[in-house]
Amino acid sequence: MTSDVVTWPAEDAARYRARGYWGEETFAGFLADRTARFGDRTAVVDDRVRLTYAELDSLTDRVAGGLRALGIGTGDRVLVQLPNRAEFLVAWFALQKLGAVPVHTQPGHRSSEITHLSRLSEAVAYLIPDVHNRFDHRELAAAVRAEVPTLKHVLVVGDPGEHSEFTAFADLASAQPLERRTTPSPQDVALLLLSGGTTGLPKLIPRTHADYLYNGRAAGEVCGHTGETVYLAALPVAFNYTMNCPGVLGALAVGGTAVLASNPDPSYCFDLVERERVTISAINPQLAPLWLAEREVTTADLSSLRVLQIGSARLSDDVARKVISDFPGTTLQQVFGMAEGLLCLTRIDDEPEIIATTQGRPISPADEVRVTDDDDRDVPDGEVGELLTRGPYTLRGYYRAPEHNARTFTEDGFYRTGDRVRRLRSGHLVVVGRSKDQINRGGEKIPATEVENHLQAHPGIESIALLPAPDEELGERSVAFVVPTGEKTPTRRELAAFLTERGVAAYKAPDEVRTLETMPLTPVGKMDKKVLATLLAEGPTA
Repeated sequence: MTSDVVTWPAEDAARYRARGYWGEETFAGFLADRTARFGDRTAVVDDRVRLTYAELDSLTDRVAGGLRALGIGTGDRVLVQLPNRAEFLVAWFALQKLGAVPVHTQPGHRSSEITHLSRLSEAVAYLIPDVHNRFDHRELAAAVRAEVPTLKHVLVVGDPGEHSEFTAFADLASAQPLERRTTPSPQDVALLLLSGGTTGLPKLIPRTHADYLYNGRAAGEVCGHTGETVYLAALPVAFNYTMNCPGVLGALAVGGTAVLASNPDPSYCFDLVERERVTISAINPQLAPLWLAEREVTTADLSSLRVLQIGSARLSDDVARKVISDFPGTTLQQVFGMAEGLLCLTRIDDEPEIIATTQGRPISPADEVRVTDDDDRDVPDGEVGELLTRGPYTLRGYYRAPEHNARTFTEDGFYRTGDRVRRLRSGHLVVVGRSKDQINRGGEKIPATEVENHLQAHPGIESIALLPAPDEELGERSVAFVVPTGEKTPTRRELAAFLTERGVAAYKAPDEVRTLETMPLTPVGKMDKKVLATLLAEGPTA
């Protein structure tokens, strides 16, 4: 797989090792090491099981033995599509012990994405639940397996049903334990993550043992993680955000506990916070209003919750201030990052206004950040430009994507993120939007994210997305898709007046408003503007 992966230049790699960012540990020995230190502590909790470090390590040994008996070994890629339950982590660490490479897919992926990822990765196996959220993954797996010759094994958590050729995960868990663990190099690929773009099929992001371990460790240090940390995974654990920012792996790294929530419903999650004495959790901006509403009526004891992370998309300043005021005793931590690498966090001791209005600063002193104009020239702090970055945990190239890499990376290895930001003198970044997320209205450039953030504060709006539509006179006009909080959607005139009151230029007001019952989301929880663009092309509904 080495030829499919762009590695760090030798001198950069040597520098990262010399400065202690990269160590000799790999995920193959991660659990055994933690078990030696924290064996009797609770490692993982879900709705059905509670496993200590020793139990988790022993179970992964058996599953690894069962996988090896199927012929799965070093370098093999395995698609993992499981909801938040202990089997995800059991399988993940079992694959690490074999030197195999888990490919993180999302619960909402279907035949188009799974077939694409199977072919791209040349996966030999596909791990699924039997039925999840009323969807039968076994039928999906059978269809994909028929299309992809490399896909030899389907592993099912639950009942394989009529598919006798599938392997029950329970059978793997009762196999003879793995006798000899693989010992990969820290620079070997440990997992393949998915790009989080809102258009097109996902690309694969290779993360090495060294860089991904450092990612979680550095994030955990910023969050003040200790052995007393209890992390609530409210979003899918397959997300990089949930897995390692610092997420599940960051908690396990220091002997803490990972609590896997089966869904992000705030009432259910608040009960888990009280029951498990959760100290940190992470949600996205779409969930923030729901958690705020539940906070007003809940009787659950949330006093243990020290940090609430909100990230994966831009959080509006107004919602951030409300979270700060309505969750006393809990610090809001804004998170801005990408599965490709760079992770920015606001700090626990930042001033409230910095927490409310910025998306944090890089977690590592080795993170290199540039903010540039269209000609790759650096712009002064305070001016808007595209974010470019490189560092000890930011990829140097996507997996098997040489043409895309040529466009996406500079000659000296900086990753063009596509995000438009302002950098403050403190190093904190303010996310303005995406480079391609602008509307050119008669020559005036409208940053969609900026307008969305303002309108998100309107009391009549639950969720909003701004898109461009072709216009004969203006070139493009702006269309606001609105999920209202009540029965009545605010009119264009009302939204224009609201924006004027907030000091926003008049040309940024939406030219048209359309009502939605729910906002379409991508598998990683971002507004799916590809779906909205399709609705836009179809025209207004009667």
